[in-house]
Amino acid sequence: MPHSMRALVAAKVGEPTDVLRLESRPVPTPQAGQALIRVKATPVHASDLHVLRGRYGFSPEFPTVGGHMECVGHVEALGPDTEGPEIGERVVVAAVPAVPGPPVSGTWQEYRVADIRRIVPVPDRLSDSSACQLAVNPLTALLLVTHEPDAQPGDWLLQTAAGSTVGRLVIQLSRHLGIRTINVVRRRDAVEETKAFGGDEVICTEDEDLLQRVAETAGPAGVRKAVDCVAGPVGAQVSQALAPGGEAVVYGALSTHRHTDPAALTIPLQARSVI
Repeated sequence: MPHSMRALVAAKVGEPTDVLRLESRPVPTPQAGQALIRVKATPVHASDLHVLRGRYGFSPEFPTVGGHMECVGHVEALGPDTEGPEIGERVVVAAVPAVPGPPVSGTWQEYRVADIRRIVPVPDRLSDSSACQLAVNPLTALLLVTHEPDAQPGDWLLQTAAGSTVGRLVIQLSRHLGIRTINVVRRRDAVEETKAFGGDEVICTEDEDLLQRVAETAGPAGVRKAVDCVAGPVGAQVSQALAPGGEAVVYGALSTHRHTDPAALTIPLQARSVI
């Protein structure tokens, strides 16, 4: 077991390319209820970058190791009096700090400790690149479809960024559950691709009016359920497209993804949308 490891560390809030530095750090020691994981692969989620920019739903203490979502690796050691996966077993680790439990470290390092309750064994048939994306995006999509905003079979569900990984999963889960989707994309060449994934209707904001298309599809009253991860003017249009008493869940702000100023992270709502 090496005594030191490499880690990507952000000293302060800021644009990741400006604040991240490669550092040498001691390999951590697992405590009771923990496992030491040798990290094999970790994704770079948009939300990982937003955390470093100080514009996500939670903020770690700085300096911080980057990567606050998930990773895949092999169990190298277990803490004292800890029962868990076998040494050498490949596991995926859920590293989101917002999940209740002890503090967690970032995933952008060669070794990290993890609470064994955050560890799930990975089937051999999954590659490291697939396994390291096993938790966050699928569970996000599952919650968006079945928990918030709780769409029912036959409902129209309006979603932005339909071509994203979460968007595609929302489409497939909705089709499986009998929920109809209206999917918003930015590019014309993404329309047929989104339909091929099972999207019922696709709106391209490059050359179509979102509000008009929603009215044509769901009726002039609008839709009752929507999920948005774009924010900005598109998020405002989503709110305008809601029927009276409708519900929109906002889970991102991709339209302003390079801003570090919290004042720039807005959805310019019209009063009529919230009265």
